[in-house]
Amino acid sequence: MHTLPLDFVSTLFDQNKETSLSGRWIHYAQLEPVLKKIASKTKVEQLGFSENGVPIHKVCLGDGSKKILIWSQMHGNESTGTKALIDLLFSLLDATDPVVDGILKECSLICIPMLNPDGAFAYNRVNANNIDLNRDAVALKAKESKLLRGVLDEFRPDFCFNLHDQRTIFGVSGTQNPASISFLAPSEEESRALTKGRQETMNVIVAMNRLLQEIIPNHIGRYTDEYYPTATGDTFQKLGFNTVLIEAGHYPNDYEREIVRKFNFYALIQGVFHIAMTTDFSAFESYFEIPNNNKDFVDLVEIDLKTGEKKTYQYVESIKDNQFYLEKTPIVVENVKKILSHQNIYINN
Repeated sequence: MHTLPLDFVSTLFDQNKETSLSGRWIHYAQLEPVLKKIASKTKVEQLGFSENGVPIHKVCLGDGSKKILIWSQMHGNESTGTKALIDLLFSLLDATDPVVDGILKECSLICIPMLNPDGAFAYNRVNANNIDLNRDAVALKAKESKLLRGVLDEFRPDFCFNLHDQRTIFGVSGTQNPASISFLAPSEEESRALTKGRQETMNVIVAMNRLLQEIIPNHIGRYTDEYYPTATGDTFQKLGFNTVLIEAGHYPNDYEREIVRKFNFYALIQGVFHIAMTTDFSAFESYFEIPNNNKDFVDLVEIDLKTGEKKTYQYVESIKDNQFYLEKTPIVVENVKKILSHQNIYINN
């Protein structure tokens, strides 16, 4: 497997990061001027409209035979992948390095930066009709789901990247680290058989994990491969379209997910590069060396130094007065002694 040099990837990110997009609340009004910038460099096409009539676009680039489909923000409140995807697009469109030229020569990419603009504006997981697009891959009740499926059926990609955010509760099994990036090669049916397509998907994940381990060792997890018959990744994988799920998670003191945005970018550029340069996707065994995700974190623990009492909290995300907020909310934890915390506060000292 060919792994991109870390200094090359870091420089590429620093030079092409789209600074107009930052923080957690990314919605269409912010994305629209960025799409206009991209349209001056490559083809940007409107696919259709959301349930509330907001445009949904695809970006097309490259002219190679290997087809890659990437989409983000099918859950409106999961925006880290959108930021990283835009950074990737500018990196591929503006760079003159032979590595980038090789990607565009070998691959054709279609990217949908914001599949659920209504949910993005409301900062909701669901669309305007309260439909979870990631559980609508079979029923196709939502306009947004139909648009994505239409692209899939027409483009028929060799690989898909499905970009999400995961909650701060996830840690990496066997460590005391949060899962800053998690991967999944979705199952195709209940037995979770290792089909050829799943093995090829795992092969790409192994390549991405190899690069990330150089910069954030032991911060990468593997998401459960329990089969969800109506989920997008599971359905696309079952239909024969290899689908990599990337979940952006927490990194210390990074609730805005600007640091994890960089790691997400690293994963994407390495994954696309690996697909471009690889002809044999059969090596997959190292996928199972990636530790499982565990639900073992809370955001905050208050520790009373006099009594030893511990109070646990999670931050609830919301939009108020046109601003993104994290609200400290108490939760009950069954075994507080074993829980891990992103922050400890000591009182009565």
